[in-house]
Amino acid sequence: MRDPRLDEYARLLVERSIGVQPGWQVQVRATPLARPLIEAVIEEIARRRAYPLLQMTFELVGGPFAREAPVDHLRTAAPLQRQIWEDADAFIAIWSPENSREGSDLDEERKVALQLASAPMRERTMSMSAPWVIAEYPVLSGAQDAGMTLPQYEQFIFDSVLLDWDAEGERMRKIADVFDAADEIRIVGPGTDLTLSLANREGAVDDGHVNMPGGEVFYSPVEDSAKGVIEFSEFPAVYYGREVAGARLEFESGRIVDASAQSGEEFLLETLDTDGGSRRLGELGIGCNRGIQRYMKNVAFDEKIDGTVHLAIGNSYTFTGGTNSSAIHWDIVKDLRVAGELYADGRLVQRHGDWTI
Repeated sequence: MRDPRLDEYARLLVERSIGVQPGWQVQVRATPLARPLIEAVIEEIARRRAYPLLQMTFELVGGPFAREAPVDHLRTAAPLQRQIWEDADAFIAIWSPENSREGSDLDEERKVALQLASAPMRERTMSMSAPWVIAEYPVLSGAQDAGMTLPQYEQFIFDSVLLDWDAEGERMRKIADVFDAADEIRIVGPGTDLTLSLANREGAVDDGHVNMPGGEVFYSPVEDSAKGVIEFSEFPAVYYGREVAGARLEFESGRIVDASAQSGEEFLLETLDTDGGSRRLGELGIGCNRGIQRYMKNVAFDEKIDGTVHLAIGNSYTFTGGTNSSAIHWDIVKDLRVAGELYADGRLVQRHGDWTI
């Protein structure tokens, strides 16, 4: 008998996150490990007289094709795949990796090629011209990274996604109003004093849409505005299964002019040199999910930790006014709960992770 929480989860994804309508074609992508949730999602899509397009894969990042195909062949997706990306009405990705280090065996050239191949889909998702959601399914690799048993990890996921999202949305809207009205944001903490501009940029409230778990307010900063330094000393940054500990980024006129790390520095620098937009910010996110209080080594959770912020280097969201274009979008989390402060136009709005507004 299927866990009834999975049925509730599937309804949340199909009804709220995507808002599936009759006749829609919905791409569902996952690994076989997520079969119980896949089946529940397909049932919900069917009840709405829509069509699921299931794309099953063994590895969500990389895989045998990415490892063996000539690099120039990797840069362009198959015509039929591009057609699906262009014609699908919505996208659901269920994150369920067998190994959380998937993709870490690919060199930088192959990673960039894969990003270029997926550009047609990224253009639709980053502009929100098609609704999409990335959902988490409890698998053993995620539990191990989080230092939990699988039952503990299952409970953690359900506690962070099965929320009253209408109420969460009202609470986060009040936070967004403060930042929408501000021009300059300042982030202060140990080794950190960074300012950036949100002038004429309106934030998005993720109240059960886009990512699941939701629970953030996010912006596309003005591209040439970031100035100062930020140290990500609390948590390692994870990208393509690779870890970078103690990353330090220095900005001038919106561009990273100096970068270092305690470990993984070579990978950090390689990624920053991906293209012309990879040394600029694509996102400022403010974590607001009170059901997430611990680091999981999974950015889908970590960026939502209440009392944190995250910066994404690379591609920005066009629907929030961003114009930075890059093949990468790497979210890196800064914990402000111990000795951090957030300012909006010089006004202290958060101290040690607690709101003062």
